[in-house]
This record gives sequence, structure tokens and C-alpha cells, in this order.
Amino acid sequence: MRPPGSVAPLSVLESLGRQCTQRLARQACGRRTFSNTAFPRTSVPLSAAPRLKAGYFLSNSLLGRFSGSNASPSPPDSAGGASSSPSSSAPPPSSDLHPNAHLPHRRRQAAKREAARLQSSTTATADSADLPPADASALLAHLASRQPERSLRRTLSALLSLSKPRLTVLVVLSAMAPYALYPVPAFLSPTALADAPSLSPLTLLFLTAGTTLCSAAANALNMLYEPATDAKMSRTRARPLVRGLIRPSTAALFALACAAAGTAALWLGVNPTVAGLGLANIVLYAGVYTPLKRVSWLNTWVGAVVGGIPPLMGWAAAAGESATRDGGWRELLFSFPSLTAPSSVGGWLLAGILFAWQFPHFMALSWGVRDEYRAAGLRMLCWVDPARNGRVALRYSLVFLPLCVGLCAAGVTEWSFAATSLPANLWLAREAVRFWRLGGAGGSARGLFWASVWHLPVVMVLALAQKKGMWGRVWRSVAGEPDDEDEDFEDWEEDGDEA
Repeated sequence: MRPPGSVAPLSVLESLGRQCTQRLARQACGRRTFSNTAFPRTSVPLSAAPRLKAGYFLSNSLLGRFSGSNASPSPPDSAGGASSSPSSSAPPPSSDLHPNAHLPHRRRQAAKREAARLQSSTTATADSADLPPADASALLAHLASRQPERSLRRTLSALLSLSKPRLTVLVVLSAMAPYALYPVPAFLSPTALADAPSLSPLTLLFLTAGTTLCSAAANALNMLYEPATDAKMSRTRARPLVRGLIRPSTAALFALACAAAGTAALWLGVNPTVAGLGLANIVLYAGVYTPLKRVSWLNTWVGAVVGGIPPLMGWAAAAGESATRDGGWRELLFSFPSLTAPSSVGGWLLAGILFAWQFPHFMALSWGVRDEYRAAGLRMLCWVDPARNGRVALRYSLVFLPLCVGLCAAGVTEWSFAATSLPANLWLAREAVRFWRLGGAGGSARGLFWASVWHLPVVMVLALAQKKGMWGRVWRSVAGEPDDEDEDFEDWEEDGDEA
């Protein structure tokens, strides 16, 4: 026996620890794990004794080799052993188990495997269903719900959510592009130059503001009409009216105020024709398209007309700048080419592009939530007639080829636009063919959706970059060469003075 106060050598302590570990292992497993001594008899039941696995002392790669499998070690279960799989259900560890039952690095590994499993399962579910991306209105409503009640930030976020910001931005851009593409006449009479100057940034500002307000009004009225339907669909159930983040009376006042302000801005800052088109868009979207969704699948065609009106608004806004007669709707929307104004065919071709684009985009978008449309009672072609849904998407995706050539023939763009827009048009047509053949399965709906998302901005940017005569004027301005059109105007002015 050692005298009191003395410390045992380190080798003795290690020997004692090794003996305790061996005894615990023999009691738990009933086999010779670390020693060749005989298994001692004990009265402790095996189910109550703590287990000690060799996996606690081995790395992941060695454990897989030790167990005879290539799988990585699983986290220990409630009894101290390794579970069969990361997703297997096991009771939570209790406090009376061995302190080594859940080591920290094992817990971290188990958490990583569980997170990876959940992510893979979520991705697989989304891929199989081809779900559309998250709705911007739902995201804004979520931000509004995190603000204090009756706060200004909560109200503003909810009102912005009512306007459907992503859709509103698309509508505004589809009106601004035709305004910029309008071929301003280079040869105008002195009276026309005095009465109707070239395209004005102020007119563009009023066009942008008025179109934004009209689109916000139409979208708010749409949400105000169908909160019960939105509550039945995963993509719209988080909208502000569904969650009660804003009162219906406040939403109605917001919609009416936006409609009145938007129409007034277009009337006073642009022209009455554009104001009438903006008001007609509100009526068509909120008064015809929205209730028609419960009646007939033809609602998609009405919605496509709504999408085709903003390009006409932009074209009529630019045409009003160079109008030489009364500037009425006949002159702005149904004019023939002349020395003082181009033909209105270009505006209708741009409207046709936006009209046709709605079909491949929406047919692919709605296919992923077709069951929700059915459950909500909305008659969409994706579930009413799935075969026709694919045919319609394919049919309208082929229309872009002649429409782009038509813009070149109408003098809106250079002929090079027909060649540069061809790859984007063929890509959309290819995805539409795949969507039609596979019936939306195999990721074809997702492929067509993203092709349509990229197709429209690519075509519009290419058209803007190849506007008729733009680069020729830029080159003459940079090189200092005289403009032939300016010389023609000076000759005409001199002839008028001599007369």
C-alpha cells in the first residue's frame, strides 16, 4: 500500500483505466473484445448495461472497413450502438446512458447527414412536380408579417405585395421597349417640328409611372377578388389578404387610388389613347380574366390580350410625339407609313410578341401546380386538357419566327435582327417540342419555363440594339460625317424659301 498523499505513476493509472474499460465491454457485449480472459458471470442484465462500440475509437474510413461495408458510420442510437441509417427513427438519448453515447463530432456528422437528406428529398420533390418559383407577393407578405402591427413598414410592404412587383416590372418594361423602338421620322415639316418634337424623356416618365400604377391597380383588384382561391394554392396562400395582413377595404382603396392616378398620369402626360388602353387593361384583367378563370379555360387567351396591350401603349405614346393630324386613336394605332409617321404595324407586331409569349410561359408554369388549380376550381388547360396544353405551347412558340422577320420588314429593326434572334427562337421552340412530346414530364415543363423567362428579354434587347438606322447615325456622329437626312431637310428648306 502506498503512503497517503503520494501519487500513483502514470502507467498504473493507464492500467487501471484499461481494466475498467475491458470489464465494461465484457459485461455489455458478452464476448472477448479487448482481452482473452474468460467472460465473468454477472447479474447485470445486458439491456441495462451500457454498450461500447469499437466505432468510437476508429475514424469513418476505418470503421467502414472494420464493419465490412463501405458505408460511413451511422450515429449511435439510444442504446449506445450505431443506428442502421441516418433517417431511422430512434428515441432521444437519456441521461442515464454512458457519457460517450453521443460524442460531439458524431452529433455534428449526424446533423450534416440529416440536412443533406432533407435537402435532397426537397429537391427531388420540386423536380418531380416542376413547381414554379416563389411568388414575390408571398415573400413581401412574409416580410410584412415580421413588422409590428399597425406600423407604416408593415402597411407599405403589404401594399407593395398587392401590386405583384415582378409582374408589374415586366409590364412596364414591355411598354418602355416599344417606346424606344419607335422609328422617329427623320424628315418632318417645320410645322411638325414645332408642334410635335422628338421623343421626350418626360413623356417616357409619365408612361412609366402611369403604367406602373395601372398594373398595380389591376393586380390588387385581382387579389381582392379571389382570396379564397389563393388560400388553396401553395404559391399564393401567403399573400397579404389571405393572411389578414391588410384589410380588404384598405386594399380596395389602394386599387382605386392607383387606377385613378395611373389613368390621370397617362391622360395628362402622354395622350388620351394611351390612357384608354391603360384603363382597358385594368378592366380586362380584373373584370374579365379573373372571374373567367372559374368558368372556362379560354381565360388564358384573355390574359394574353392583357399582356399584349402594354406594347401598344408604348407605341402609341411614341406615335403621339410625331402625330401630324388630330392624334386620335385611329392615327396612333391604325396609321399607314408616310413621310411624317411610320406605320403602326410595328406596334401590333410587338404586341403580338407579348401575346404569343404568354402561352409557352404560362402553360409550363401552370403544369407544375395543375392539381392545385383543379382543387381550387380554376379551369386551366393544364388539367382540363393536358394534351392540348402542350400543343398550344408549341404552336405559339413557333410564331416568334415570322414576328421577328415582320419587325425587320416593317422598318422597326435592321434585317440582322432576324438572324440574331433566331437562336433564341429555336431554343424556345425546341423546349416547346420537348414539352409537347413528354407531356410536361421529365423536366420538360421546367425547361420550357426557364427558356421562356430568358427568351423575352433576349429578343427585346436584340431588337433595341438593332433598331433601324441607329448605328448608322451613331457612326456618322462619331466620324463627323454629315447626315444625308439632314442634307435633304436643308435642301427642302432652301427650296421653300426660294418659292
